[in-house]
Amino acid sequence: MGRKSSYENGMYQQLMEIMGRLDTIEKEHKKETGELKTEIADLKKENRLLRQENQLLKDDNARLKSIINNDSSNTSLPPSADQKGKPANTYNGRKKTERKTGGQKGHKGTTLSKAEIEEKIASGRYRHEVKTIGNTSRQKYVTKYVVDLAVEPVITEVRIYADENGVLRIPAEYRSDVTYGANVKALAVSLYSEGVMSNDRIASFLNSAGNGELNLSEGSIYGFCKKMENVSVTSIINLEKEQLNQKVVATDATTVTVNGKLNYIRNFSTDNSVIYHAMSSKSIDALKELNFLKCYVGTLLHDHETALYHFGTEHAECNVHIIRYLRKNTEETGNIWSDEMISHLCEMNRKRKALAEQGICSFPMETIKEYEEKYFSLLEKGCAENKTTVHKYAKQEEKALLNRMDKYSHNHLLFLHDFSVPFDDNISERDLRKAKNRQKMAVGFRKESGNTMYCSIMTIIETLKKRKMGIIENLKMLFTGTPAIF
Repeated sequence: MGRKSSYENGMYQQLMEIMGRLDTIEKEHKKETGELKTEIADLKKENRLLRQENQLLKDDNARLKSIINNDSSNTSLPPSADQKGKPANTYNGRKKTERKTGGQKGHKGTTLSKAEIEEKIASGRYRHEVKTIGNTSRQKYVTKYVVDLAVEPVITEVRIYADENGVLRIPAEYRSDVTYGANVKALAVSLYSEGVMSNDRIASFLNSAGNGELNLSEGSIYGFCKKMENVSVTSIINLEKEQLNQKVVATDATTVTVNGKLNYIRNFSTDNSVIYHAMSSKSIDALKELNFLKCYVGTLLHDHETALYHFGTEHAECNVHIIRYLRKNTEETGNIWSDEMISHLCEMNRKRKALAEQGICSFPMETIKEYEEKYFSLLEKGCAENKTTVHKYAKQEEKALLNRMDKYSHNHLLFLHDFSVPFDDNISERDLRKAKNRQKMAVGFRKESGNTMYCSIMTIIETLKKRKMGIIENLKMLFTGTPAIF
């Protein structure tokens, strides 16, 4: 074979150069492609993390909005915790009517009538004075009455004489040369509870009312209240015996501070009595110390305090509280099952009230079955809607609400089977409002004994109000030696 021509050699070299450049380009391309793939993977990862972070921010934002919108209408918060200036958020099962607000025609007012006043005068229990206007020589006159309250200092001199042996036997209440009478003591105790006043303010007020002649001190007021606690023991024992025989007793608890620490006041309420207990906690062990719970065998009505399920023989859940949670769920999730459940619960309660007014004490079994079937069908609808709930926290809370209403369905619907079981625990909540007001005004108690004393006084006064018994009159009876007023 002959030698390759210079032309061929040149072409060969050019070809090899081109192939070398192509190889280099290919390597660079592979490198760039690899770098781009890595960069794309990093971007995808970053994008995924950003999406997750964005979702978390959305959830947090929605949760914060929910917290801001929480009030007494959709949580267990008391109305006193609602934002100032915010319109009241209330929900009830009443249907709107065309009637104007305020008292309706035929509504009995509270104005005293002439006949009532004349009856009071005839009883002899009230001071009766006559004031004349005009010429008294005339036979014809018309009578008008003015009801007033006389506040003036009265000094009673008590003379204690020696017996036949010449011995001076001085009763215990007169050991001091000067003591305060039952009127002052009863007024002080009443102001302590009803007036939600501190001891120094009570002393100042009574001193002013007594034209500066009483010389009461903060310690004096405390002494009166402590005395009321002591003389109330028998009355409170009798009230507890009464409540132990009640078929249904409502209970709730509210927080108070004692020496800066969180404590509680628990009440047990019926239509005509309420008993308050000072407690350091809401635990089962603390509840076991209450004699009432250890002995009670009826139905306890409460707002899902699971510790209470260890006491009593039956339990009813407060449906007003569950309505608040249902309303909150509708606001947070947009799901309609909870709104429909509110309507269903309220409708059952309306029908129940209508029958109770006719003297009927329970629904027919077929009606109960129909109501219960709809209740559970709405829970099933809620479970289906829960699958599409957007925000994670709302999804979890909705699921917990559904589980609770399913697990405790018997307790929520007990009012269907027995009309003596109330639809809600409102009576107990109302009976705790005075305690909450005191917490706001007086900022708690210095000692546990102060909380205990307050509970005893509240038990007496709030029960007197429920029974429409005179507060001052009955407090005076306790101060003057009556063993019990109940």
